[in-house]
Amino acid sequence: MRSGPFVERHKVLTNERKTELIGSFRQHDKDTGSPEVQVALLSERINYLTEHFKSHVKDHHSRRGLLVLVQQRRRLLDYLKGKDADRYTDLIKKLGIRK
Repeated sequence: MRSGPFVERHKVLTNERKTELIGSFRQHDKDTGSPEVQVALLSERINYLTEHFKSHVKDHHSRRGLLVLVQQRRRLLDYLKGKDADRYTDLIKKLGIRK
């Protein structure tokens, strides 16, 4: 794995930001993998890639990755909606996701 200023500058999700997201969406103290946390992390990456495509229009390889992330987030949201509709509505309000 490469390191250095170039790689660090273009890191999508820093450890501090990831910890902050997990802290605000977790269900209990040791929660790092609940659907809410996973959707929040995916949403952060999706928002980053959306901004990335505004200046890199022809980056089709990353666009495919974006579509995969969106599908994964949709599956998690559908799962959460089936399990607990209240948690689902709270999550989409908190994240500002439409629907």
